[in-house]
Amino acid sequence: MAELKTQKNSDSIERLISKVANDTRRSDAVVLLELMREATSDQGSMWGGSIIGFGSYDYTYASGHSGTWAAVGFSPRKQNTVVYIMPGFERYEELMAKLGKHKVGKSCLYINKLADVDLDVLKQLTTETFKLMTSGE
Repeated sequence: MAELKTQKNSDSIERLISKVANDTRRSDAVVLLELMREATSDQGSMWGGSIIGFGSYDYTYASGHSGTWAAVGFSPRKQNTVVYIMPGFERYEELMAKLGKHKVGKSCLYINKLADVDLDVLKQLTTETFKLMTSGE
């Protein structure tokens, strides 16, 4: 079975953020880093070369493939900031309705700029997801 390419590592979070070319996206990454540190009581780690993750959980698919992944995290991408909400968004309908301007994929929350969303709601979403994913249930 192939090993997951994106692994937790000791690369510098600050170095990643400093390399973000877009000024708004870079300053949003600094704010998001602090928000997630507060929400999770975890300092965060790099996962691969572009994801900042907090905590971790183990998973096993029906196929037998298993691994470890960040409980929550984000990546300051070129086009937008991606926040990783690993259980997806179905359980968070009420929070998502209050969040503000965003798009979603299966477990990805796409935010153009933090000014578009309610940071208190984003922090609550992060806190609840982190607790769920690290509870071992």
